[in-house]
Amino acid sequence: MNEKALRILEYHKIINLLTDKATSAPGKELCHVLKPMTDLEKIEEAQRQTADAFSRLVKGDRANFSGNTDISYSIKALEIGSALSAAELLKIAASLACAARAKAFSRTERDDEIEDSLQRFFANLEPLTPLQNEINRCILSEEEIADDASAALKHIRRSISLTNDKIHSQLTNMVNGSYRTYLQDAVITMRNNRYCIPVKSEHKGNVPGMIHDQSATGSTLFIEPAVIVNLNNQLKELAMQEQDEIERILAELSANASDFTVELANNYRLLTILDFIFARAALAIDMNASRPLFNNKRYINIRKGRHPLLNKKTVVPIDVHLGADFDLLIVTGPNTGGKTVSLKTVGLFTLMGQSGLHIPALDRSELGVFTEVYADIGDEQSIEQNLSTFSAHMTNTISILDSADEHSLCIFDELGAGTDPTEGAALAIAILKHLHGRGIRTMATTHYSELKVFALTTPYVENACCEFDVETLRPTYRLLIGIAGKSNAFAISSKLGLSDEIIASAKEHISEEEESFEDLLANLEDSRRTIEKERSEIQSYKTEIASLKQRLEQKQERLDTQKDKILREANEEARRILQDAKDVADETIRNFQKANSQTSIKDLEKARTKVRDKISEKNNKLSITDAKPTHKLLKPSQLKLGDFVKVVTMGLKGTVSTLPDAKGDLFVQCGIIRSKVNIKDLVLAQEETMSGIASYKKRYGGMNSGSGSNRISMSKAATLSPEINLLGKTVDEAIAELDKYLDDAYLSHAPSVRIVHGKGTGALRQAVSQHLKRVSYVKSFHLGEYGEGDAGVTIVDFK
Repeated sequence: MNEKALRILEYHKIINLLTDKATSAPGKELCHVLKPMTDLEKIEEAQRQTADAFSRLVKGDRANFSGNTDISYSIKALEIGSALSAAELLKIAASLACAARAKAFSRTERDDEIEDSLQRFFANLEPLTPLQNEINRCILSEEEIADDASAALKHIRRSISLTNDKIHSQLTNMVNGSYRTYLQDAVITMRNNRYCIPVKSEHKGNVPGMIHDQSATGSTLFIEPAVIVNLNNQLKELAMQEQDEIERILAELSANASDFTVELANNYRLLTILDFIFARAALAIDMNASRPLFNNKRYINIRKGRHPLLNKKTVVPIDVHLGADFDLLIVTGPNTGGKTVSLKTVGLFTLMGQSGLHIPALDRSELGVFTEVYADIGDEQSIEQNLSTFSAHMTNTISILDSADEHSLCIFDELGAGTDPTEGAALAIAILKHLHGRGIRTMATTHYSELKVFALTTPYVENACCEFDVETLRPTYRLLIGIAGKSNAFAISSKLGLSDEIIASAKEHISEEEESFEDLLANLEDSRRTIEKERSEIQSYKTEIASLKQRLEQKQERLDTQKDKILREANEEARRILQDAKDVADETIRNFQKANSQTSIKDLEKARTKVRDKISEKNNKLSITDAKPTHKLLKPSQLKLGDFVKVVTMGLKGTVSTLPDAKGDLFVQCGIIRSKVNIKDLVLAQEETMSGIASYKKRYGGMNSGSGSNRISMSKAATLSPEINLLGKTVDEAIAELDKYLDDAYLSHAPSVRIVHGKGTGALRQAVSQHLKRVSYVKSFHLGEYGEGDAGVTIVDFK
């Protein structure tokens, strides 16, 4: 790729963003030298690697390759038998630790059943744990070797410590004893790496020993007492032995490392490549980018593409396609409307995609493979463009025309600008015709109306425009392909307050054909907006219908499940009741068969009473005692013989035949049937009619909002726990309990709830997640964060 296009399209800024994502110096260097590729197979491989790294990062933590440093010089030194320094050996240990972390990261984030394109890199890493542990055991830092690095070093350092203690002991006795009056200060000091004491110059004869230094004034001499000369000599010898032993240890560690130079070099190469790949993935995550599809037919189809250097929260996505239905796209529209950004987006996406980077666009966006990208984009948006500007652009254009071929992508901003409009338009048309005739994919922006006509009348050439809202006098930055841009000069001027007289005079200076052409463009724009609005409304209706259909299907599914459950339980209960009845009957028959002439009537009556009590017990169990009556209970004093009543549980109407007894039982004549009922099951037919009218008024007449459903919701809200614990339950038990809990929580208007499912094998968490996806009134859900229960808890938000 030519460097000029890379600079104009700001490819280097993308590279800077990529470099910041790498975590090691070698990885950053690989990012820094990244250039677009032209081989489709290599591009696809790079895109696949980026996508696989993207998937791994989304599943877990970010990969860190900070321990990977450049050890190539150390490896070369090992190959020729040289000993490495402590710092170089520590770098090798850090590289091995980085390889071990990468290996562990691979095992943690990889699905064992899926092999991706990165697995071979991780599989070939060799952590060499014994070598790494040995280096870290022997070397504490770049300046310090551990005492336990060898037995000899430990013995030498112990001897040094003992010798130091002896020297300090003797010198302490001297400075605090008979020599105290001869000393300048009662201190022990070092000169030339030998222990000395500061003696007054006039008493130097009183302290036998070697003079090593004197003070600046000459009043103090630093003398090594004769009694510790041998000890100082021993200390010097021990220090030399220590250094020799350290060099031997480093040489031994280097010899061990030299056996693995191939593995070390391979680790360095693989870690650098992995850091580079994961940097591309991290950049894709930051940009919310996706993997583009590639083709050799030089087709471009960008879906909702966002320029990667603009704020992703405010940038307006654009749809661009080129190469399938047309190979030349001419973009028109007002200044600062987004034309240049559209050009740069297409060019930069091409460069990024061919570099193995994802692009910030919707998935299934498509890019062609181009051997070269040429760009002539001038950011000088000046009203006065002089000859030098035109000459510079024309020089660049001539260079592009000489170098471009059918495998190139050419981008021109304001082609033919900077000179006489008539001549500039003619030149622009001629240049675009030349490129179009050679089948070169080209995008160009212009203000010339002649180029709009050229696009309308030439096959495989298409118009596009950047939308402008005349009402607000602001561009919308949306790129509309198939529509020529309108200048809107008269409309904008009128909106800003220019008099109608001046605007009418201006219109007289343009030809009737030009005015008709602009009016046609305006009509097309109005039609497009109307169709787009209707299409949006239709899509909204479709979405709403699909949502309602899904909710209805889910509701029907729940009803079917509940129905099956109720029928199954009812059949089981009926079978049990029949069995109980059979047992009671058999027992009664046996009792009566045992009876004889000697059996007293009292005993038979007692047996009959026992049977009747058992039957009553069964009836009481079958009756619904917990249900609260939905009607107003009557008092015995409110009933008179002949009153018209309704039996609520039977749904029948009749007249009162007898007054209630002490238990509240009475007889009601319902047609030809005379039934014994309880007063609690009755309601006056006249009252029931009035309550029906009141219910109708309450529903449709704007009565107060204290409805029964609200009271139920309030009751549930008061008793509902904000958390459900599913620990210890099977998946089927947990889902059944969860479904009822979610219904209750939603009816009680709870904004959100917590589901405690634990971590375990993840089966229950997965089942809960799948169930929540099917619940229509669930707005969103996510695993708990730090402090909320982490992966053992799911937080659910309702609509």
